[in-house]
Amino acid sequence: MDLGLKGKRALVTGASKGIGAAVARSLAKEGCNLYLVARDIERLEALKVELGAMGPQLSVEVLEMDMRAPDASQTVARAAGAIDILINNAGDVPGGTVLEIDEARWRQAWDLKVFGYINLARELYREMTASRHGVIVNIVGTAGERPRGNHIAVASGNAALLAFTRALGLESVESNVRVVAINPGASETDRQIVRWKARAKDQLGDEERWRELVADFPFGRLAKPEEIADVVTFVASDRASYMSGTAVTVDGGGHH
Repeated sequence: MDLGLKGKRALVTGASKGIGAAVARSLAKEGCNLYLVARDIERLEALKVELGAMGPQLSVEVLEMDMRAPDASQTVARAAGAIDILINNAGDVPGGTVLEIDEARWRQAWDLKVFGYINLARELYREMTASRHGVIVNIVGTAGERPRGNHIAVASGNAALLAFTRALGLESVESNVRVVAINPGASETDRQIVRWKARAKDQLGDEERWRELVADFPFGRLAKPEEIADVVTFVASDRASYMSGTAVTVDGGGHH
């Protein structure tokens, strides 16, 4: 199935590792030109070399940027230029209860994931509506629809982003622009694996046995980043041209 992405220009935030890097690889395989943004420039440069080896026709540019910095969205939008597809992905919201996460930490987390998404979407949406084409994909997460008290900042931030996606995605179709959210379940990202290894060391005395702790997840494992990324790529493509203002959950049907 040709996804019609060849030559399209996609901007991915949080692209240095995990789901962001997997999305970059998936889009590159479809012939997308990429503008990759993250805080870790060394990882970005390594990914640029890896993706560049896929073919001389691919354009891959990288930018070191913390999306919670003042004016980050305006700076990125100006530097990137014309963009067909925006993948909002950068985020590191902590787990914890309302008594464990103080205001400063909560605001710092939301500055990156919640306001980072909204602000960059606004900048690119302005151009997309003017040119009457474009897709915005927000990588959100299942906690927004299944909130838990011990992940309260994650859940409430994700819920806000889902409402933002649905509201903007209803308005955007008037300008031939689509806005969609992807809700990944627990995935084998570096950040998640570090957590599971810590639990395995604590509970089993061996961090390398962490996979035993996820045996009761759907299919007996966590999602692979590539499994999330391929859904993102499809949703960003012309093959999903009638999807907007909605969320696609990729969690194996699980409720963890």
